[in-house]
Amino acid sequence: MNLFSDIRALVLASINAMQAEGALPDGLILDPITTEPPRDPAHGDMATNAAMVLAKPAKMKPRDIAESLAAKLAADDRIASAEVAGPGFLNLRLAPGLWQQLPGAILKAGTDYGKSAMGHGQRVNVEYVSANPTGPMHVGHARGAIVGDAMASLLAYAGYDVTREYYINDGGAQVDVLARSVYLRYLEAHGQEVEFAEGTYPGDYLVPVGQALKEKVGDAYLEKGEQFWLAEVREFATAAMMDLIRDDLAALGVHMDHFFSEKSLYGTGKIEAAIDSLKSKDLIYRGVLEPPKGKKPEDWEPREQTLFKSTEHGDDVDRPIQKSDGAWTYFAPDIAYHYDKVERGYDFLIDIFGADHGGYVKRMKAAVSALSEGKVPLDIKLIQLVKLFKNGEPFKMSKRAGTFVTLRDLVDMVGSDVARFHMLTRKSDASLDFDFDKVVEQSKENPVFYVQYAHARICSVLRKALADGVDVADDTLAGLDLSSMTHDAEIMMARKLAEWPRLVEIAARTHEPHRIATYLNELAAELHGLWNRGNDEPSLRFVQDDKAATQAKIALARAVAVVISAGLGILGVTPVEEMR
Repeated sequence: MNLFSDIRALVLASINAMQAEGALPDGLILDPITTEPPRDPAHGDMATNAAMVLAKPAKMKPRDIAESLAAKLAADDRIASAEVAGPGFLNLRLAPGLWQQLPGAILKAGTDYGKSAMGHGQRVNVEYVSANPTGPMHVGHARGAIVGDAMASLLAYAGYDVTREYYINDGGAQVDVLARSVYLRYLEAHGQEVEFAEGTYPGDYLVPVGQALKEKVGDAYLEKGEQFWLAEVREFATAAMMDLIRDDLAALGVHMDHFFSEKSLYGTGKIEAAIDSLKSKDLIYRGVLEPPKGKKPEDWEPREQTLFKSTEHGDDVDRPIQKSDGAWTYFAPDIAYHYDKVERGYDFLIDIFGADHGGYVKRMKAAVSALSEGKVPLDIKLIQLVKLFKNGEPFKMSKRAGTFVTLRDLVDMVGSDVARFHMLTRKSDASLDFDFDKVVEQSKENPVFYVQYAHARICSVLRKALADGVDVADDTLAGLDLSSMTHDAEIMMARKLAEWPRLVEIAARTHEPHRIATYLNELAAELHGLWNRGNDEPSLRFVQDDKAATQAKIALARAVAVVISAGLGILGVTPVEEMR
């Protein structure tokens, strides 16, 4: 049951009837017509922009269209009233019976209430985390992992076929540095004194890796030059780091469908195939770029390079893909990786990047546009920084990593549920403050507690009713007559529940899972408000003296719990039944 979709369909049917009667011309584009909550709830249950949208193409005054449309809509039993406002907006009030039927419909659907078919099974690849396999992930990676994972769940809930993917950056020089750092720990495991040069990785997390390498190869690499061990240690160290990363992601509740190795692009012809695809479209040429902004000509040496005509696909400047010495730039394997995604048949792609990759957005979008001939959209979401606080002071240090707070530190300190919900309380491109004290406090200022407490309160009501011998099974509650649900506070709760399917589609369409967290906080506020009003108005209490009245009240509360569970499921957070 999607009331907003149902009423929009009624609006469109009424417009079609007006066209058939000659009150509106044929050929009007109806897609921009919406039904949505009015800005002021006092104006009604829903509002439609139909008259405003149709006025110009119909060459009519919007108010004239609105008045005729209002008459059509008011004739339907589902519409209690249709009122024209301002220049031509139309405010609708729904018949009480629709609100009274909603809890039962939600209980019949369960957590499938709100699921959408808008994705039509389209295949979408969501790439996120993709941290260099050189050490444990930090809190910034945690936010990207949480946003990407929630986005993937949201899209699946909205009817898309989703692949969660991690791109392993194991093809660059940083992996050689990792191998050298592990080799130092290997020497240390053999009792040697070692010194970590600037640029190596001195964190304690490599101590067990060095020990494991010793156990595997013994003294085979002692007193040997890099040419004897670098390649093998690089592979061994990368595998160890990826095991660590997988374990840390699992602690956060993140599980990938696919890991793609950058190294697999080299020496396999995959980079060359991607560049050849661009060549076939006349998008590769030899040329010299202008000096970068801020560089004076004397500070910059012009060199002929192999360039991609990214400006033909929306970029600011063309981009080098091959250096003058023939080596690939960092951009070339990224082009090849996305070419591989396009060739795998995805309908659209989403990349979750750290904010420091903002300069990469246009060139990557240009590459995918060129490779797919504009058929595969790429959306790139930037993840802003997380500022950590504890006891009101900035919190930075991790003994394990040496210089930063790791993802595992975060999970160990506050738990996966708290970390996930808080990381989703703000839009991903806005910085986020994470106070270790505030995120675990039990107050209405703490959004995760506020939502969890709403669910736990409902569960406590169910337990009390059961103890009193009341049948509160969902099947029983779903079949009840809720015509007694007439109080404004109860109707407001139903109105908020009705927004859930619409909210899911908006969040999925915009790729913004934080909207789910915001909605859940608003829904929890409605529940707590209704609960508190029951202190002064006994008729609003969920448990009544009469069992039938109790069942009717609990049906509404249980519908709220179902939607909270569905929303938390998208966010990867477990709904609790008791607060401790």
